[in-house]
Amino acid sequence: MKGKTFRSYCIIFLMMPALFACSINKTAMRMVSNVLSSSSAGTAFASDDDPELVGDALPFALKLYEILIDEIRDNPNIYLAAGSGYIMYANAYVQSPADMLPDAAFDKKEIMTLRAQKLYLRGRDYVLQGLEVKYPGFTGSLDNAAMTEFLGRIRKEDVAYLYWAAAGWLAAYATNPFDVSLGVGMKKATAMMEAALRIDEAYGDGVVHELLVQYYGSLPQSMGGSEKRARYHFNKAVELSKGEKASPYVALAATVSVKNQNIQEFTELLNKALAIDSTRKTGNRLANIISQRKARWLLEHRRDRFLLDPNEGEKK
Repeated sequence: MKGKTFRSYCIIFLMMPALFACSINKTAMRMVSNVLSSSSAGTAFASDDDPELVGDALPFALKLYEILIDEIRDNPNIYLAAGSGYIMYANAYVQSPADMLPDAAFDKKEIMTLRAQKLYLRGRDYVLQGLEVKYPGFTGSLDNAAMTEFLGRIRKEDVAYLYWAAAGWLAAYATNPFDVSLGVGMKKATAMMEAALRIDEAYGDGVVHELLVQYYGSLPQSMGGSEKRARYHFNKAVELSKGEKASPYVALAATVSVKNQNIQEFTELLNKALAIDSTRKTGNRLANIISQRKARWLLEHRRDRFLLDPNEGEKK
């Protein structure tokens, strides 16, 4: 797999002059588009152990996706690759660093958070365009009752589109819960998540369940939040990932544990996240490293989230 991925990227770079020439060869463009949107290309990023290297490379890859989209509008996979890439980049390299800034850096945090929101929405829109290519009329159905019928037609191999569209939508809303224009879309995002669960709840080792941990765990009960549902989806996420992903533990700790002011559970969950072996080269390697960084930061700054004695539950 590694050799295949390397060869694929060699082909891309050798063909770069042709891509930008006036007489662009559509066949070559399609070839590059297929390579970049393949699972092997995604694995090259997801299995890396150097978040900074990936963070430096992603902007180039994302702009290349957009160049290809401008030329080839009938490849749904390139829309998915671009959309999911923007959403991942926004979360790992824009919003998470913004969340970790001190209160004194309020202006910078606000600017970065707004940028993250824009990137989330750009990613969501690309994924929705991919769904439109696969299921003509889908985007138009978002504003009427036909959406339910369209969701019933989604095939198992296309669950990724539902997950990433919902993830981008929810993440954008989370940056500003007072944005009414985003709030009205939450029912649509929730419908996509529920459809994804019905079709393939094991997708991405339970990543849809993980998203629902954040959704139900962060919202107040008056807006649909539910600790019971958050814990249910947490248990399913851990089960389907065989306990090899750090992110479900971080998600429950940062939402339900904080909301309940349960510092002992908070600490235990984050220590479980840190105990996961992120040295193994798996498809979750990069995500685990990034989640563990967040877990360490949350532990170091738990005083900011708990009114109780911060020393309680500090055992590591």
